[in-house]
Formats: sequence, structure tokens, C-alpha cells
Amino acid sequence: MTDESDEFETGASDAEETARPDADPRAAADEAPGDTEPADPATGSETAGAEPRDDAGADADAETATESEAGDAGADADDAVPEDVQKYARFKKVDGAQYDRVNDFLRERTYVTAREWAIARLCADFRTETGVEMTKIGNNLPELVPFMTDTYTPQAVNQARSAFRDKVRKSGATFLYGAMSGFFTAEELDEMMYEVTEIAKFLLEVEGVDLSVEEELEAEERISSVMREVREASTELRQEELSDEE
Repeated sequence: MTDESDEFETGASDAEETARPDADPRAAADEAPGDTEPADPATGSETAGAEPRDDAGADADAETATESEAGDAGADADDAVPEDVQKYARFKKVDGAQYDRVNDFLRERTYVTAREWAIARLCADFRTETGVEMTKIGNNLPELVPFMTDTYTPQAVNQARSAFRDKVRKSGATFLYGAMSGFFTAEELDEMMYEVTEIAKFLLEVEGVDLSVEEELEAEERISSVMREVREASTELRQEELSDEE
């Protein structure tokens, strides 16, 4: 399998992530080149920063805190994070990666953005019998995904999930049409399937899914089998049409 992990690595030479202007987090915005993280309506930027101090002469007691006060604040913050969020272990392989780097990697290889990828995964993991816990996902997004730096409203979470589904559907239709149309030989399709399967497996590994060799081979065989059936059915269909025309 191709090692794509270097694409997510960050170093001291990487520029600090800067706040981006406010943007409408609708799915339509994801179609624009250079897609960026939608800004939180409350802050107007992706990266929440400290409020500027207007009072330069503030009381010194307000600027300093005792160790016990800091400890209490940390304990309160931990208590505010739901237990299942604290235990969420996906995306740990991209700790330290910036949103832009992850987004560039995905945009070069897929149609989805980093936010759509992450939120689609979270919506699958935080699904209950009554639906997806979108409020929990949005409120705890920075805790759940290392490269997400701001909270989302439930509406923004739903929009990202819908955008992911729409893009998967359209890209699937595009691929199947290419496979059925006769534009590619069987060998070209096999090579294409190998490449896209490697990328898909890498994304699963980044999420924290450990695939055994047997599971990989089984998945590849299932995909190859389906594609063979698609090619055979397509060939038969085109031959029937040619016969009818004659």
C-alpha cells in the first residue's frame, strides 16, 4: 500500500494557521476552489482567538490566578466534555496536522473536503436509535478531530454531512458511467481500482481503522468481482443495442 502519511506531517517550518474570513457553511461553498473551513457565526473566523484587552490597566488580581484556581478550571472543562467524546480515538494519526494540509490532501485525491470527511465519520459514529447527535458533534468538534479548530452549529454539521453524501453519489455515478461506457479497457479499470482502493484504505487507517491483510484482500476481491460483473453487463448491453440497430 502506498505510504501517503507524509502529506499530513507538519514541522517547524509550517506557517501558523491563520484565521479565515467568515463563510457560509453550505454545501455549495465546498464546490469553490480553495475551499476553507466555514467560520463560526459567533466568532466570524475559523480559529477562535483570545479577546483583545481594551483595559491596559486592569487589576493585577484579574491577570493572575492561583494554581488551585487553574486546577479547578481544568476540572470544570473536563467535566463539560461528554465521556464518549473524551474517549473518542479516531483521527489520532493526524495530531498536529493543520486543516489546510489535510484539506489539500483530500482535494487532490477526492471530491470531499476535510470538514465533510471528518463530520461524515462523526455522524456515523455518534448515531443513536433516534438519529445523529449533531449538537454534541458540533459543540465538541475541536475535541473530536485534531485539525478542526472551532465549534459548529447543528445546521452546519447537517450541511457538511449532506454535502458529503451528494459528492459520493455524484462521484459514484461518474465512475460507474466511465466503467460501463467502454471508454476504458479492463486493464485500465483494474489499475484505476487499485489506485482508488489504496487511497480509501489510507483514509480508513487515518481514522484509526486497522485492516488486516486478510481483510484488505477480501475487500479488494469483492470490489474486483463487482467491477467484473459491471463490465460484463455493460458489454452485453452494448452488443444488444448494436444488434437491434442492424
